Amino acid sequence: MDTPLQYKRPREIEERSFAIIREELGGREFPAQEAPIIYRAIHTSADFDYADSLAFSPGAVEHALAALRQGACIVTDTQMAKSGINRAALQQAGCEVFCFMADEDVAQEASRRGVTRAVASIDKAVRLNRPTLFAIGNAPTALIRLYEHITAGFSPALVIGVPVGFVNVVESKEWILSTQAPYIVARGRKGGSNIAAAICNALLYQITERAF
Repeated sequence: MDTPLQYKRPREIEERSFAIIREELGGREFPAQEAPIIYRAIHTSADFDYADSLAFSPGAVEHALAALRQGACIVTDTQMAKSGINRAALQQAGCEVFCFMADEDVAQEASRRGVTRAVASIDKAVRLNRPTLFAIGNAPTALIRLYEHITAGFSPALVIGVPVGFVNVVESKEWILSTQAPYIVARGRKGGSNIAAAICNALLYQITERAF
């Protein structure tokens, strides 16, 4: 027997999902600009640990939103994260998103230097010389290289540090937490490209008309 679906439209499904999240959080309160990011990370993963593991540097969201309003670019460490960022919201914000991991010059530089493509892609992103949000959801080596640039004086508009895994993952996040750069970091082993994209979308939706 077919079961009638109570919620069929994307907007209705998402609104009901967020209502369930708020209910299961038991009325917990979060800072106004951080709450949409926490909710969207949970919505993307069905993992309520993000209510506690997401760490925000003071003023990080405000700083990131100001940069996006001025047309900052976003750099991801995977095509999956890049593809997951809402194109309509990007267009409304007048922003661009890049992933350099598959670029031939990045592959050549990584081979020549004996480093990962993630490291070489971060170096290329830094050379853009423009306000940049970094959304790292897969490669801790990208986060480590970004940490090195920050300690050398580079100033990112935001570091979204949410790589997932076991090797160098926790350490790379803690190094970012030790910097003065604006950051949103998922402490521990959890994260992923989907979480990186979700955080980017949560930021973009705060400065645009919400669009699917």
